[in-house]
Amino acid sequence: MKYKRILLKLSGEALAGKKGYGIDNEVLDIFANEIKALYNMGIEMAIVIGGGNIHRGVAGSSRGMDRTTSDHMGMLATIINSLALQDKLEQLNINTRVLSAIQVSRIAELYIRRRAIRHLEKRRIIIFAAGTGNPYFSTDTAAALRANEIDAEIILKATKVDGVYDKDPMIHSDAVKFDELDYIDVLNKNLKVMDSTAISLCMDTLLDIVVFDAFGKGNMQKVVMGEKIGTLVTKKKK
Repeated sequence: MKYKRILLKLSGEALAGKKGYGIDNEVLDIFANEIKALYNMGIEMAIVIGGGNIHRGVAGSSRGMDRTTSDHMGMLATIINSLALQDKLEQLNINTRVLSAIQVSRIAELYIRRRAIRHLEKRRIIIFAAGTGNPYFSTDTAAALRANEIDAEIILKATKVDGVYDKDPMIHSDAVKFDELDYIDVLNKNLKVMDSTAISLCMDTLLDIVVFDAFGKGNMQKVVMGEKIGTLVTKKKK
């Protein structure tokens, strides 16, 4: 295996499946089984899930809602998604802990860095919920932050497409896929890999990101085994 400890970033929208909203049980099954395959390989894994299938903070504020209030609602949406994934993983006999950036002590542990690392060492999968716990920061930024805090070796960004393109491949048939990108290229070209704050943090700490198709069977395993799939965002050698 090329990587021992990883952070997996899942979008909330992906959990909605074809319905476009809520949580699709079939999609949860797909993700849980892919995660189980990594767990059985001995991978130490943390997960960050977005909340866009329930509520997006930016979308709420664009409709006139107070941005801070809307972002707090988005944090609660990520907690719902995290609990759903935890339940699915524990049905597969995988010890899982949800660590929340905001205090919801009846349903999840409060995030503490040393506690998170200890869970990983004890062969537990951890799910980071509620983003960073602060408004105006996305779950992409939370993924970059938490990955650095737990000393993850790479971020796996699971998406609906098989990598990063110069324009939306769902709309443009002539979209060109990138096999590898430098962090600064992502920022300069305004490519929608992760938001600029997340990319900048990964650039500062030289933490690689792989963007790949979440629904391709075995793709997560291929990434941790070092196979070249999707798009790698890294510091290019001159």
